[in-house]
This record gives sequence, C-alpha cells and structure tokens, in this order.
Amino acid sequence: MLRKKECVAMLLAGGQGSRLYALTNNIAKPAVAFGAKYRIIDFPLSNCINSGIDTVGVLTQYEPLELNEYIGNGQPWDLDRAFGGVHILSPYQAKKKQSWFEGTANAIYQNMSFMKRYDPDYVLILGGDHIYKMDYAEMLRAHKATGADCTIAALEVPLSDASRFGILNTNPDGSIYQFEEKPKVPKSNLASMGIYIFTAEKLFKYLEADDADPNSEKDFGKNILPAMLNAGEKMFSYRFKGYWKDVGTIASLWESNMDLLGRDPVFDVGDHDWKIHSRNPLAPPEYIGPTAVVENSMIALGCEIEGTVVHSVLSSNVVVEEGATVRDAVLMAGTVVKRGAVVEYCVVDENVVIEEGAHVGEPREADTGIAVLGRNITVAAGAKVKGGNIIDKDYKGE
Repeated sequence: MLRKKECVAMLLAGGQGSRLYALTNNIAKPAVAFGAKYRIIDFPLSNCINSGIDTVGVLTQYEPLELNEYIGNGQPWDLDRAFGGVHILSPYQAKKKQSWFEGTANAIYQNMSFMKRYDPDYVLILGGDHIYKMDYAEMLRAHKATGADCTIAALEVPLSDASRFGILNTNPDGSIYQFEEKPKVPKSNLASMGIYIFTAEKLFKYLEADDADPNSEKDFGKNILPAMLNAGEKMFSYRFKGYWKDVGTIASLWESNMDLLGRDPVFDVGDHDWKIHSRNPLAPPEYIGPTAVVENSMIALGCEIEGTVVHSVLSSNVVVEEGATVRDAVLMAGTVVKRGAVVEYCVVDENVVIEEGAHVGEPREADTGIAVLGRNITVAAGAKVKGGNIIDKDYKGE
C-alpha cells in the first residue's frame, strides 16, 4: 500500500537570532523561553498538530543542542509518529558539495530527499521565531481553491513599518503581481509573514533551478518568489487577521510576553480550543508566601514568591525573596532575586542570581531601554545595571 502525506511542513529554525544578543549566545532563537512555560518553537509546532499536519522537518544549524533536546521525539506536541512526526534536520556533508545551509531556500533544497519520502502534494514552509496561532488547514484549503502554485500568508502592517518586510502587491482577487523584499518605498502595507504553501512539484522545480544559479543568494524572498512571479506562476496572498509577533528583537520579545497579561490579554495562550503544547519541566506547585504581593503577573510551576511581583512573567523555579521587587520584567527559569533587590523593565535569562540590594534596569517610564541579563551569571550585591544595558557575564558594577 502506497503511503504518503498530503502536506509536509518544513520549519526553519537555524537562525542565530543576533538581535536578541545575550539571549542567543548559546542557544538557537526558537529555543528561547517565552510566556512562563513555553519556548518560541512551541507555537509553530502546536499550530501544525492543531491544523492536522503531523509531519514536520525542523531545520537547525546555529547552536542546535538545546533545541534538539527540547523537541526530542515530539511527544508533547503529539508528533511522535511511526510514519511522519517531527524530525530534526541538520546540515550534513553530501557527495555533491552540500554542507552548511547557505540561505532559507538552500536549507529546504538540501532536505528535498526528506520531503520526497512522503510524496507530498503540498509543502508548508514556516519560520521558527514568531508568536501566533494559525490554522494552516484553512490556508491549505484557500491554496487549493485558487489553484495556486504558491500561497503566501500576509497581514497588514503600518505603512511606516512596511520597509522592514517582504511586501506583496496584489490584485483585487488576492493574486500577487509583485513581491518586493524590504522596499525603501513600499507600494502597499501587505507584509509577508514568511509562511508559504507550495504545490510540491513546483517548489522542487524552482529549488533545483535556484541551486544551479551561481548568482543566487539562495533565499525565498530574494530569489524563489521573484523567479516564480517572473515565470508567470499562479501566486496568491492569504490574509491573516489574528495576533502575530516577530520576536526577533529584545523589545518585541518583551512586548509579546507582556501581551499575555491581564484578565483580557492581547494574546491568549490559555485557549482550550487551540492548545499551545510545550515540554514542561518537572516542578512542584508555585508557592506564594504570606509576605508576597503578586499583581497582573504570570507565575509558572516551581516558583517561590515572598517579595513583590507586578506586571511580570516568571518561568519555572524562579525565586523572589522577601523584600525584593520585580516589575515589568521577564524572568526565565531558575532565576533568583534576593532580598532587597529591584528588577524592572528587563529580560533576565535562565539561572541568573541577582544578589541582595542589586538594582537591574530602570523604571519603564524613564524610557532608557530594556536591560538584559544573559544566562548563568551573577549580579553582585548592591550592583546597578542601567536601563538598556546588556550583560552576559558576572557583573560587579561599574
């Protein structure tokens, strides 16, 4: 009996994430913690299984160890399948010159043999660094209905921000007549989300032609999509209306975490109709002590709170001692804030110790920027980390 998958997803998760600075010194961007109990990659993986797509190739390259361990056999996302499931796809030395991925298109090209194992009719291309909930099955239905060779998910952005994105110029029926990668003077505000559905046969054809072109940058936005348009292939936009955030910068990562807070959050991760799955650490229930004050915050399992936590997101096993204050902050797993310390308007990575009386960051109203502490470091007692500073080693103060 011939076994095949209608649609295979390919998730690009190999980027360095250099604009997250200290947070990605030793891990890939999709492995960065988010929202107290998640990692960024949980969102596209959860979207896949919720959309009925159970075959996912995760393409890794930069600092992949922690990401590989986190994904494991895919069980938390119901992606531990005998036929299909989730697969880590790393660069490899092939007989014909391939090694490191040279660009997004080259990364997919190097893994054509993986896709062809499942003889798919369609291939879904995803990025691993966005926070959103999306039904890819609806997008696939739209792709089939239009008879498109390629469908690009897109959303409207402020025109002032449009030059940061790939911009789609479309006809009234949604067909694309021009794709401009980060245009200086954009003609529209319809931005590509970096989510594509290709008819598999056409994708393979253009990847092979692109690989043979010595002048190509091996990039979807710069090469594959323009080549298909120029050849007259049928390309359509798919408009997305929900929440979507590119968390590739410190500011956007902080903002997206804050969007989870409140009785009516901007982005609801507790939606039982569209569950975001994650690999949660083993930890006891959180402990909120008699001296604690907790307001408008997200507190994960294993946390011990004796101090004050306001408008903040705390991952598992964070300790806030009595007399310490955490405000407008994102604290990742295992961080300890000792007695009398103040931590505000900042992002603190895993296993950081902030000693007694230290002060990390400045009030949000001061508009000095978000302070960042890299993982596994100690801020000495009484030391002050100014707003906007990025610290990636033990800090004793200036």
